[in-house]
Amino acid sequence: MTTLATQVSIAEALTTVTPEGLPFRFTAYDGSATGPADSPIHMHLANERGLSYILTAPGDLGMVRAYVMGDLEITGVHPANPYEFMRMMLNQVHFERPTTAEALRIVRGLGWAHLKPPPPPPQEHLPKWRRTFEGFRHSRLRDKAAIHHHYDVSNRFYELILGPSMTYTCAVYPTLDSTLEEAQYEKYDLVARKLDLKPGMRLLDVGCGWGGMVRHAAREYGVTALGVTLSSAQAEWAAEAIKRDGLEDRAEVRYLDYRDVPERDFDAISSIGLTEHIGVRNYPSYFGFLLDRLRPGGRLLNHSITRPDNRYRSTGAFIDRYIFPDGELIGSGRIIAEAQDAGFEVRHAENLREHYALTLTAWSDNLQSHWDEAVAEVGPATAKIWGLYLAACRVGFERNNTQLHQFLAVKLDPPANAHFPLRPTWLS
Repeated sequence: MTTLATQVSIAEALTTVTPEGLPFRFTAYDGSATGPADSPIHMHLANERGLSYILTAPGDLGMVRAYVMGDLEITGVHPANPYEFMRMMLNQVHFERPTTAEALRIVRGLGWAHLKPPPPPPQEHLPKWRRTFEGFRHSRLRDKAAIHHHYDVSNRFYELILGPSMTYTCAVYPTLDSTLEEAQYEKYDLVARKLDLKPGMRLLDVGCGWGGMVRHAAREYGVTALGVTLSSAQAEWAAEAIKRDGLEDRAEVRYLDYRDVPERDFDAISSIGLTEHIGVRNYPSYFGFLLDRLRPGGRLLNHSITRPDNRYRSTGAFIDRYIFPDGELIGSGRIIAEAQDAGFEVRHAENLREHYALTLTAWSDNLQSHWDEAVAEVGPATAKIWGLYLAACRVGFERNNTQLHQFLAVKLDPPANAHFPLRPTWLS
């Protein structure tokens, strides 16, 4: 590869696109540096391949590729919990697009050879069939592949991050001093109370994960609960947990697409963390299917990550390539409107944004506490990706870039009986 031209240093190029400066120290393999020398956080670009990653995929994707491959090093924070670095990047670093003349000067000065993209890290999810068949987004086959990429990493790895509850959705913290396990119990119990679960009822939990809601409902409320997931690893773990808890007579988890559930007339349906995966254009069929599976008077509790507005946009290259392939987010207004248009009466909605920031903090702490075992389980690159992802998401919820909404809806019993109390007990 051509050696670096001397006309433009890497630090000078970075300063051009960040005119307000950096809050941390940056150094590069060409000897250049910028940012406060006394900063406890230090970013170092170690080699030419890292520069090529950044130049050929501007934005978060190029930096993540370099970081995953070890070409971009961050010290002063633990790789399991780079929260302070991500907080600085998202709150204090402001990138400006260079003019065409500036961009040409930078590229010429850094060397045209750096515009040849290196192979992406193996952890990146973008197979050729996905690029070719973009129109098949959210087909059954593609959904299955996307879920496999994220959830079938390793059950043990998830145990290290999520803790004993094995719950990978926003917890509900009764107090700031509550433990993660207490908060996850409260989340499941809040869902159960909103659904007004009672012994003998039938619950369907779509996108059930490792079966936490299924087991909670069966154990604490005496319902017969069916959960479905597109992750074979989750279904296997959940089946073992159900057996361990002695709940085989009331709880079941199937490795199944929710669209293939044949049973009907459920008293209640919970959907906790599924809506993000199904695609906005599929909301009408999603809510229509759930409405069809409920008995008249039955309730739906939908729990999902949302936008603070209802304008559609991409989740970003890092999240799409490394974390949630094909994931889509939209505002709660759009989701509620789609549920209403499908025939649901929406009775209550709330935003639990701050609770998700607390949940992500706890998961990051767990990853840091079990870092060596996590690296041994999935390798250093995947473990670093998760550290970055959890920290970035925490900042996103703190900044109100993302929210978490629960809404409760009912299938009316004609002519318009919702079987709903004037003052639900869970609102007391």
